[in-house]
Amino acid sequence: MKHPLNVTSEIGELKTVLLHRPGKEIENLTPQYLKRLLFDDIPFLPAIQKEHDYFSNILSNRGIEVLYLDKLMTEAIQLDETRMSFIEKVLWESQSNINGSYETVKDYLLSLPPDELVKKVMSGVVKSDIDQDKKIHLHELMPDHYPFYLDPMPNLYFTRDPAAVIGEGITINRMHEPARRRESIFMDYIMNHHPRFNKHEIPAYFKRDDLYSLEGGDELILSDEVVAIGVSARTSAQGIEKLARELFTRQKSIKKVVAVEIPKIRAFMHLDTVFTMIDHDKFTYHPAIEDRDGSMKIYILEQEENSDLLKITEKNSLKETLKEVLHLDEIVLIPCGGGCPIASAREQWNDGSNTLAIAPGVVVTYDRNYVSNDILRQNGVEVIEILSSELSRGRGGPRCMSMPIIRENIS
Repeated sequence: MKHPLNVTSEIGELKTVLLHRPGKEIENLTPQYLKRLLFDDIPFLPAIQKEHDYFSNILSNRGIEVLYLDKLMTEAIQLDETRMSFIEKVLWESQSNINGSYETVKDYLLSLPPDELVKKVMSGVVKSDIDQDKKIHLHELMPDHYPFYLDPMPNLYFTRDPAAVIGEGITINRMHEPARRRESIFMDYIMNHHPRFNKHEIPAYFKRDDLYSLEGGDELILSDEVVAIGVSARTSAQGIEKLARELFTRQKSIKKVVAVEIPKIRAFMHLDTVFTMIDHDKFTYHPAIEDRDGSMKIYILEQEENSDLLKITEKNSLKETLKEVLHLDEIVLIPCGGGCPIASAREQWNDGSNTLAIAPGVVVTYDRNYVSNDILRQNGVEVIEILSSELSRGRGGPRCMSMPIIRENIS
C-alpha cells in the first residue's frame, strides 16, 4: 500500500478526504450551554444532515474517496485493550463534569459495542443514560443540575481543526478551547490503531499534549516548500514556532513557514475563514484583515544555516509575501463579497472566504455567499455550490468541514 497521507498543497486534486456527518451531538445543544459549546444557534439535525450529505455526494461524484470519522474510529478500537484505553482517555479529560462518577460512567461506556461507544462519546453522556439505582452523588440526583457527564462535541463536523496532514506527516493538535480539546483524541487513536494507518511510519509534527495551541484551520499548505499558519484566536505564536522547528528538523521539503497575524475575533476564527488558496496564483480573502493602508503583520520563519536558531523576517504586505514565497510575478487576491462593506461583512460571517479547493481553480463554496461566488466565477474559477442554511450556523465553511488525507502533487 502507498503511504496513506500525502498533502503538499492546498489545490492539488483531492483524492481522499475525512468528514464527519453531524449526529446526536447537535441535538444535545441547548440555549443555556451554547456559549460553552461554541455555538451561536442550534441547527435542525435532519436539515443539517441533508446538507452535509449533499456536500459529501458532491465530493464523491467528483471521484473523491470520502472517509467518515466515526467509522474510522470504530474500526480503530476493535481490540478490547484499545477500547479500554480510549474510554479511560476520554474520561480522564472530562473529569470536571464526572464529579466522582468515573467508575459508573466507565462501566456504562464499556457496555456499549464499539460503534455505539464512538457515537455516545461524540454526542455526550447525559445523566438519564445512567440507571437511577447507580446514582450515588447529590449532583446526579438533582434534576436541575448540569445534565451531562460528558459534554457533547457539536463542533466535530469541522474535521479540519483537530488534525492536519502536512506532506506525509500530520499534526495532532492541541485545541485552544476546552469545549473542543477532546476532539483530537479521535485522530490520535486512528493514526495509532487503525490498520489503514498504523502499519506506516507517520511522523507527528505536533502532538495534542503539547503546551501551546494549534488548530488545522490555521494551517495552509501553499506549496511543497511553504506552509502558512495563522496567528489567531485559536493558534498561538509559540505553537507555530514549535511546529516550524519540527518541520525544519524532521523533513526536507518545507523550507519556510509564513506566520500571518489576523484579528482575534469570532468572525475571523482561523486563517482559512479569511484567506484560502484556490489556484496556482489566485486566493480569496477578506479585506478587513488588512489595515487601512493595506498592511498586515506577517513573519517568514526559516532555519538558519548551521544553527539551531530560526531566522525570522517581518513583512507587511500579503500580496508581496505570497509572490515572494511562491516565486510568482503576479497573484490575484479576490475579495470576499467583492469588497463591498456590507456584502463582505455578511458573507464573511457565513464563511465566504472559506473555500475548499478540490483541484486547481475548482472550489466548493456555500450557496448563500452568492456575491463572492459570482466574483470567483468572473475570475475564471469553477464554483460548486452546496446547501448551507443549517451547516453555516456552526460558523465554518467547506474547508472547515473537510480534512484532506491525500492530494495529488502539483508541478
